[in-house]
Amino acid sequence: MSSQAQQQLTKGRITLRGSAQIVTEFFKYGINSILFQRGIYPVDDFVMTKKYGLDIWVTNDLSVEKYLKKIMESVEEWLAVGKINKLVLAVNSRETRETLERWQFDIQIVQDRGAEDDEAASQPKTTGGGGKAAAPAKSEKALRMEIQAIFRQIAASVSFLPIIEEKCTFNILVYADSDAEVPTTWTDSDPLHIKNAEQVRLRSFSTDAHRVEAMVAYRRDPDLC
Repeated sequence: MSSQAQQQLTKGRITLRGSAQIVTEFFKYGINSILFQRGIYPVDDFVMTKKYGLDIWVTNDLSVEKYLKKIMESVEEWLAVGKINKLVLAVNSRETRETLERWQFDIQIVQDRGAEDDEAASQPKTTGGGGKAAAPAKSEKALRMEIQAIFRQIAASVSFLPIIEEKCTFNILVYADSDAEVPTTWTDSDPLHIKNAEQVRLRSFSTDAHRVEAMVAYRRDPDLC
């Protein structure tokens, strides 16, 4: 996690902006991990780094880095104002353009952060009687363990996902609200669904402000249908 996000965690309940940083950082490393584990690019295009107490492979391809950086900048802004509800990584065949895998991350706002934070700033926490005590802030350790579980599932995906034998590319789809400010370089896209797909639901994680639920859909082996 970034130092700013860590500071916001240790000081108490995390802000929506701090949560947006954490979730965006998860997407950045999660996408890199999927690209590596699923062999979308050669192993030589990745370097190992330490994150979340794990060894994670990240791309050193400048064009991929630039593509992800531009997307993550918008994602973080939309997360901070509650304008995004889903991010999808689609793995597509270079030859046929068919979608082979679709990694989906559903995003929910945990609660109305603005109203709660304003109230918390002016009133003491209720501990008994007719009031309801505020839920305790999630610890950095608990959050890290939830994120670690997802990365371990991504690493283990090679055990249940079909082997990808053809050359592939990928697309990132972001589902933002209709009133979100979208960069002029972005375009509307087909949802890139998979016909006759199998689905596997992965672990989830949550901050004090966002909840992220993950799943992967993949093309069913026609020989097993």
